[in-house]
Amino acid sequence: MHVFRTLTVALATTLSVAGGVSAAEVVVYSARNEQLIKPLFDAYTKETGVAVKFVTDKEGPLMARLKAEGKNTPADIFMTVDAGNLWQAAEEGLLAPVKSKTLSANIPAHLRDPDNQWFGLSVRARTLVYNTNKVKPGDLSSYEALADAKWKSRLCLRTSKKVYNQSLVAMMIDEYGEAKTEAMVKGWVANLATDPFPDDTKAMEAVAAGLCDVTVVNTYYFGRLMEKKPNLPLAIFWPNQDAKAPNTGVHVNVSGAGVTHHAKNPFGAGQLLEWLSSAKAQNLYADVNMEYPANPRIKWDPLVASWGKFKQNPINVAQAGKLQAKAVMLMDRAGYK
Repeated sequence: MHVFRTLTVALATTLSVAGGVSAAEVVVYSARNEQLIKPLFDAYTKETGVAVKFVTDKEGPLMARLKAEGKNTPADIFMTVDAGNLWQAAEEGLLAPVKSKTLSANIPAHLRDPDNQWFGLSVRARTLVYNTNKVKPGDLSSYEALADAKWKSRLCLRTSKKVYNQSLVAMMIDEYGEAKTEAMVKGWVANLATDPFPDDTKAMEAVAAGLCDVTVVNTYYFGRLMEKKPNLPLAIFWPNQDAKAPNTGVHVNVSGAGVTHHAKNPFGAGQLLEWLSSAKAQNLYADVNMEYPANPRIKWDPLVASWGKFKQNPINVAQAGKLQAKAVMLMDRAGYK
């Protein structure tokens, strides 16, 4: 494991391990479910001898807890899903900047905070899934094309209340501007076959049942559903793959983590983050939930790889948080519920 070299903590917080907390222990507040992180932490402890204690909850309560605990928090790392949530944690002063050559080498710039307060550890592609009995791949092209009249009463979507869609629209605002994005979202709403669904799985089941023909989902939901029901007439389509348009591609997001502002063991926290970006951990971290490794040098899980290669949109995922409020207001104006 690479040595964690320097950790810059806001307000010149001490780099030493505070009394009462073992240097051989790291405490993690995680919005990722226990079954997705425990195998990783067990492997880290087995390899290094460093115990990892963790608390799991939804991101909102965990951030509220970090704020309430302040300098008395036991948490060294905050781990969650979606760059919008990570951005919010950084904005609220809950995270500390980390300077690490290892993390900079392992995690591409567009998958980490520009100020290095958090780092993506797995990639989640939000792409198109279609009914193979009703749609040909050649019928599809881009997210924005789903606003075309030919998709009238053929589109299903997850609710705009979910952060995944808020982040998608936020990144589209960065890419296209507000006016074009709002027109696109209004087109989506006009093409809906039914009211938005509470989750990606129900949207895909509606597509499979013929209620609609295409939807927009995170790929790991597709993987989970097809693992249970492999005969469903569903397939993935990678939008916005025009090689002549270098600044476009499939919109991706991350699950990730950062060192807390008041970490008692910042060096240990930094070492764990570095390890989580390594080859061994990246395979564990991504494969357990059928996600993509954030480290581009790591091979994809065979099942995930079977969905085909795609070009990622290079927009920094931090924009998902920075423009989230605008995205929510835009979707409300467009009538996207």
